[in-house]
Amino acid sequence: MKSLQIQIEVDSKLYLKDPNSSCLGRNIISKSIEIINEIGFEAFTFKKLGVSIESNESSVYRYFDSKHSLLIYLTSWYWTWTECRLVFATTNVDSAEIRLEKALYLLTKPVEEDTSISHVNEVLLSQIIFSESMKVYHTKSVDEENEKGCFKSYKSVVERVSSIMLEINEDFKFSRMLTSTVIEGAHQQKYFADHLPSLTDISGDKDCIFKFYLELVFKLLKK
Repeated sequence: MKSLQIQIEVDSKLYLKDPNSSCLGRNIISKSIEIINEIGFEAFTFKKLGVSIESNESSVYRYFDSKHSLLIYLTSWYWTWTECRLVFATTNVDSAEIRLEKALYLLTKPVEEDTSISHVNEVLLSQIIFSESMKVYHTKSVDEENEKGCFKSYKSVVERVSSIMLEINEDFKFSRMLTSTVIEGAHQQKYFADHLPSLTDISGDKDCIFKFYLELVFKLLKK
């Protein structure tokens, strides 16, 4: 049976032309993920992307005005997709504790490719998020981009998980701080495990990061 194809909607302010509107646009997204993951964001250029997709560099600029804008789009796509998975995993689950456990597992476990979205390799994209996404926020234009709504999807994920924490302990004062710490910390731990293993305690247990943050979060909420 053929798998159902779904489409992730990204805010129209984050691109010049919707990449989902054409085969070229979808190819730009697919190949940019592969190239950035392979050579890193600093070495990535629209010229190299153009060669890979066998199109003029100018054709990429019809969709994005800079490679930074493209990285914002990819980051937003990832968090929009993540929120969809969060909704699916926690809907119709009455217990807030179980919903939070499911959310933490989804946010900390290794990403698997979603075959319902044919032009995006979520495994490679997650590697970019782990290693490159801080470059989206750590810029001189972050405040201006925040006003435009560039980080709305990430903030929506944090808000969704934060609200579950407050169901468990309505007096907890640091739910957003704790949620963003879990997300960024899990990314760092995955990166450390691959490149700087002496900075982490991850061993052969694939759920090690999840177990660490599960214990940390519930201890803080129940304290």
